[in-house]
Amino acid sequence: MGPVRVTAIASLTPLEELEEDPFLVDSRSQHAMCACWAAEHGYVVARELLVRGLRPDHDVLWDGVRPGVDLFVAPSRRVLESALSSVEQFTAECARRGVRVETVGRAEPRYDAQMKAQVHRRLSMPTAGYDGR
Repeated sequence: MGPVRVTAIASLTPLEELEEDPFLVDSRSQHAMCACWAAEHGYVVARELLVRGLRPDHDVLWDGVRPGVDLFVAPSRRVLESALSSVEQFTAECARRGVRVETVGRAEPRYDAQMKAQVHRRLSMPTAGYDGR
């Protein structure tokens, strides 16, 4: 049957919210957290979604998802609450379809001024070829 395929969910949060909530803005760190969790469990990240307020029945969530083989993971409930319009409806839909949903459950990184500046540069200069490193 192959390895468990993971869909990593990150929140698409506007750059304007960087000072208030840097982790929700830093989708790269959200996806990295999910990738580490997946690797620790022997799973493979097959898709990375970057969404905000998405309906739980939206096709982008369910495209190619196979019951019993695939699962969704997000860094935290808080990320799910930002990414989806209703976490309760999403978890109910997952249960109905036989697909697990997990959260990593680790502490979010603490952002200092330098980390915020790196996120800002990466997100504000994507067309200049800057990759954030």
